[in-house]
Parts: sequence; structure tokens; C-alpha cells
Amino acid sequence: MIMKRTVLRLLLPLLAALAPQAFAGQLASLAIVDQQTGEPLQIWRHGGHNYVVGQPGQRYALRVTNKTGARLLSVMAVDGVNVITGATASPAQSGYVLESGQQETIAGWRKNMHEVAAFYFTNVSDSYAARTGRAHQAGVIGAALYLETPPVHYDAPMAPPMAEAQSSARDAGAAHGTAAAPVSAPRAVAREEGARSRRYDSKLGTGHGERLGSASSMTEFRRASTRPSETLVVYYDSLANLRARGIIPRVPVVRRPAPFPGGFVPDPS
Repeated sequence: MIMKRTVLRLLLPLLAALAPQAFAGQLASLAIVDQQTGEPLQIWRHGGHNYVVGQPGQRYALRVTNKTGARLLSVMAVDGVNVITGATASPAQSGYVLESGQQETIAGWRKNMHEVAAFYFTNVSDSYAARTGRAHQAGVIGAALYLETPPVHYDAPMAPPMAEAQSSARDAGAAHGTAAAPVSAPRAVAREEGARSRRYDSKLGTGHGERLGSASSMTEFRRASTRPSETLVVYYDSLANLRARGIIPRVPVVRRPAPFPGGFVPDPS
């Protein structure tokens, strides 16, 4: 029995060493990186899903690597929230464009073209999703990947008459100005989500941390399809919760025999 326990004790570090450090898809790979060490967190496979262990207060980043020979759009979501816009996530939203073979590290929520607010693991009630009334998707990271439509080259059109050009410009400006702005959740809904987040608070979510420098620029990208060509998903939670769910094996405690376990000599029975 002791040998069996010893084997189990040694087996978990071995399994951890063999565990992948990135979820490799056909188009790209996704790794969750510890910001302090720069090392990717180990990914545990269970029931066809991918999991990583997070620790409260631990800052992390998303590392996406384009494995294709062409440009790729990666729409990133954390806890069901788009990491660029802060809107409730949808694959059709804004994302990061990666050149062929490019590796991009996304360290936080995009605040402007030069800064992000750091990702860090925290209790659900402190997560950005919960603080904006959307705690029910905490604990999941996703990347919706799109291939690009090859550019089509046309002959340059003739310039329209002045009146037509001015009318087109007014129409374009009106269309741009009527884009829907994000609407904050009603207070009643926010209170309901707050109560729900307290029930989920034993789980982990992702916080909205300090500002970090992160330069970015705008580019055009025409998606080859309306649906993602591939979606990468990684779930995260605390070690205790993942063990309780049977995702990570429990390690039995091996007690070493003591040469002098007793005190005084008792009477025989």
C-alpha cells in the first residue's frame, strides 16, 4: 500500500511535466502565461476540455501564435467579455490581427491604443465581468479565429460629380454617427448578477488591474466566412476546485513511519 501511494505521489509531477503548455489548434495555439515568470501555465485535458490552474492575485497574459501562412484574426474573450471593446463577447466583434507565423501576447483589457488593464486571477465578485453585471461566464477564455478573404483588385473608378460625392460623404458620416453605443445594464439586473456572483465566489474570475503599456494600431481585415474557422477554449479555476471536480488527480499524503511513535510503555491487553 505504501508503494502504491509513493507511485501516485511521483506520478502527479510526471503527469504535470507531460501536460501541454498550450492548446494547439489547426490555425493557432493559445497559451496562458504567468506574467511574473513568463512561463505558460500547464494545460490539463479532461473530458475533451482544456483547463489551467489559477491563483488569486496572479497576473497572466494570453499568448496566441498564428500557425498559418497567411494573416489571421483572433477575437479574444475572457469571462464572456471581449478584451478589446468590453462588450459581451460575440465572434463577430473586434479582434487582433496576426501576421503569418506571428506570436502575440495580450496582457489585459484594451483601454486605448497604447495601454491595457492587466489580467489577474481573482474571486468572481472582484472580476471585471461581475463588476459589470456579467458574472455567469466567469472562468473561461476563448479565441475565435478567422481566415482572411484574399484581396480583390479592381480598376480605379472614375471620380463622381461634386454633388454626388458630397451626398455620399454625408450618408457615410450619418451611418458612422448612428453606431449603437454600449448600454449599461439596468440596476435591477446588476443587483441580481451581484447576488449570483456571491454564490459563485468560490470560483475564479479575471480582474481589471493596473495599466500596462501595450502599443497597437488599426488595420483592415475581411473575414473569409461569417463563422469562425476555428475556436480555441480554455477553462480556469483554483487547484482546489479542479481537484474537487476530478479534473486534476488528488495526491494522497504519504506519512513516513516514526521510529519512536509512542510515549511510555502501556500495559498489554
